Amino acid sequence: MQELNESSSDAITFVLTGIPGLEQCQGWLSVPFCLMYLTALLANAFLLAAIATQSSLHQPMYLLLAMLALSDLLLSTATVPQALAIFWLGARETSFAACVTQMFFAHFGFLLESSALLAMAWDRYVAVCHPLRYSAILTGPVVAKLALSAVLRAFCIMFPPIFLLKRLPYCGHRVMPHTYCEHMGIARLACADIRANVWYGLATALLTSGLDALLIAASYALILRAVFGLPSPEARRKSLSTCGSHLCAILLFYLPAFFSFLAHRFGRRSVPARAHILLANLYVLVPPALNPIVYGVRTKQIRETALRLLCPAGGWGWPVWRRRG
Repeated sequence: MQELNESSSDAITFVLTGIPGLEQCQGWLSVPFCLMYLTALLANAFLLAAIATQSSLHQPMYLLLAMLALSDLLLSTATVPQALAIFWLGARETSFAACVTQMFFAHFGFLLESSALLAMAWDRYVAVCHPLRYSAILTGPVVAKLALSAVLRAFCIMFPPIFLLKRLPYCGHRVMPHTYCEHMGIARLACADIRANVWYGLATALLTSGLDALLIAASYALILRAVFGLPSPEARRKSLSTCGSHLCAILLFYLPAFFSFLAHRFGRRSVPARAHILLANLYVLVPPALNPIVYGVRTKQIRETALRLLCPAGGWGWPVWRRRG
């Protein structure tokens, strides 16, 4: 056992199978995977460029949106290229160090995105329920502290699993039925007791993402209560439409993530592997592609900035049409 433990890191090579049971369809699956990934890259990069270049967007709401865009880019880039390499090139082998590195950045990006969604829910709560105090509560330094605390929280949570995995011996079974490396996916390949990994993952998930989801739900419940108290039916309809789209984006992020988390620990025999892996890819693909649309394009200032960047003065006739209108 000592020899196994000494060779359990650098010399180990894992094999990622992709989506088990759908090997014949992975070429077709690569098309929506690639399209959604390109959409996420281009949309989030454009959103970041718009916020960075327009001084009118250097406000707390848009800075939090930039934080969400950065976490989307990290989450999708840490996972989707690996899946596409498996689908297109058959590049299934990965070293222990590469696998753990991917695991770290994938979970790090997830925790950052969860923090960003919580911060944005709080921003909307203050804007709707305490509008007169908004500028006093949400300031630039406060946003900077929120971003720094999100990064520190994600790092502190994801640093211990590196050593929890490195201490384990790996022998014999090294095939991982997944498109990218996850904490429990790696731990399941060890030939030793992994209860420390299981309990650490459970505790951190409940105390971070689980708590974030509950606080987001509470924020939107208070927002909806305030919205229903608005005197104007048109204002209520517009606010409900915005809240509805935000909640749909949040559910698309948290539900597949929690399903994947629970399936790894409690439903390995009852949940088909293909369903688990597909849903595990859902929360790293769909939210990064949809968030710039749900949170960005639906926002008037972002939409107008996008049109100005795409149609500068003298081009496409948009500014002329805008002035004539």
